[in-house]
Amino acid sequence: MTEERFYHTEKTADEYIRMAEGYDGKEIIATLRQHLEDKSTVLELGIGPGKDLNLLAEHYQVTGSDLSPIFLEKYKANNPAADLLLLDAVTIDTNRTFDCIYSNKVLHHLTDDELEQSIKRQNELLSHRGLVCHSFWAGEGEEFFHGMRFNYHTRDHLEKLIDGNWEILELSVYEEMANEDSILMIAAKR
Repeated sequence: MTEERFYHTEKTADEYIRMAEGYDGKEIIATLRQHLEDKSTVLELGIGPGKDLNLLAEHYQVTGSDLSPIFLEKYKANNPAADLLLLDAVTIDTNRTFDCIYSNKVLHHLTDDELEQSIKRQNELLSHRGLVCHSFWAGEGEEFFHGMRFNYHTRDHLEKLIDGNWEILELSVYEEMANEDSILMIAAKR
């Protein structure tokens, strides 16, 4: 995964934090709350600066994860009691289970094959009827920006990715930076 190299330096982590200023998953989490009870356990893949993890923690028992030790160290410095894991979003190498696995514009760094592997692994880590809640950049194809992969997705592609092991609860297009540039997917494990 190319973002491993990008986010593993203090300089690039700080660059991302500045770039992400003014953006958070408040609306995504509001939609998730319609499907997931308060106090449920949530694993966030790719916490970055930790804005969404803080928002999730207002309602849920949260565990944050990232592939970048820099992001985890920065978050831990301000939140010493935080439950954090160093995890790759493809293999998600933990034996813990969760009621929900959440990410906000993280899984677009994965190839289609890696995303498929990740979704299968997430299914294994979820409790009965557990949820996934992920946002993606909408579109087709992939491009590289600062050495990072941006793999775009369509609603049709995401529907095909979620096989018979899932029930789609939400698959909607929304605007983050431009009209219909993003897709929110919430699905329940069958």
